[in-house]
Amino acid sequence: MNNDKLKQSLRNFAYAFGGLVTVFAFATIGYYILGNGNASWLDSLFMTVITIAGIGYGEITEGANTPHGRTFTIIVTIFGIVAMTYIVTNVTAFLVEGHLNNFLRRKHMQKRIEELKEHYIVCGVDGVGNHILNELATTKREALMVDISPEQLDRAVKIYGMPHLEGDATDEAVLRQAAINKAIGLFVATGDDNVNLVIVLTARQLAPNIRIVCCIHNAKNMDKARNAGANSVVSPTFIGGLRMASEMVRPTVVTFLDIMLRDKQKNLRIEEMEIPKELAGKSVSALELKTHPHTLLMSIKHESDWVYNPADGYKLSEGDVLVFMTTPGARTEIEKLLNEVASRG
Repeated sequence: MNNDKLKQSLRNFAYAFGGLVTVFAFATIGYYILGNGNASWLDSLFMTVITIAGIGYGEITEGANTPHGRTFTIIVTIFGIVAMTYIVTNVTAFLVEGHLNNFLRRKHMQKRIEELKEHYIVCGVDGVGNHILNELATTKREALMVDISPEQLDRAVKIYGMPHLEGDATDEAVLRQAAINKAIGLFVATGDDNVNLVIVLTARQLAPNIRIVCCIHNAKNMDKARNAGANSVVSPTFIGGLRMASEMVRPTVVTFLDIMLRDKQKNLRIEEMEIPKELAGKSVSALELKTHPHTLLMSIKHESDWVYNPADGYKLSEGDVLVFMTTPGARTEIEKLLNEVASRG
């Protein structure tokens, strides 16, 4: 159920209960007046309740048994039945159409979103976004899906089961609801370059330090995305062209990478991790990476330089970034290991 339908259902409930309250107030005041001061407000309210509910205890207030009182009771009964019928109709529609269940699910989902931190936000779950979600799910990274299409979002939820938010990511309120202030990364991957540019610009204003990776289909818009605030811009057509060229001139390498990514048993990935500052000055051997048999240290990024296949004696510096091949599970263990080594001094 979208927001418009939910708001309409809530408006219908408000009208129904507002009408019923109005009937109760009108009837209670009327019976009090008919009682010529001999009926209490409680008696007048009680007369209203039994009249509208059709309980039939009889006229318990003075004046209700007169011709004017009976005429008034008929009017109260008619309006009370109309109000009650309108309420029952809306409650039935709310339950039958699944609005209540959907409303509760939305409340539960919002609670999950509020608990998120250091997560990734994926704007656009179809096409490129679907592949992003698959990689995040495979590598066990916390992510939130955002899409304006309820149908596409429902399909993605069935596949990945991630927290999700239906809405227009160009809207500041939607990005705030996605907890962008606590996220560490934003993927902008809708099928429209103009929409992607607006999302990047809006997100950068809300979260100046978040890393943004933007998908751009028209190469002419790549510089615009960078100027809007994207840290990285990816063109599917450009990447596709490189892949086709690689398939032709280095097919074995491509096959190796494909197998590495699709192997469900080893599930290897190229990962990166900045070393804790306490490890500055220590050698690579002190990291104890060889205790993980499925981990291969490939390179170290030192400022703007790269050290490929670093020797065990290479001295680390603050800010160095390790680039290694490993499994998603081992990545988490390595992160813990580095923190333990750093704490030991």
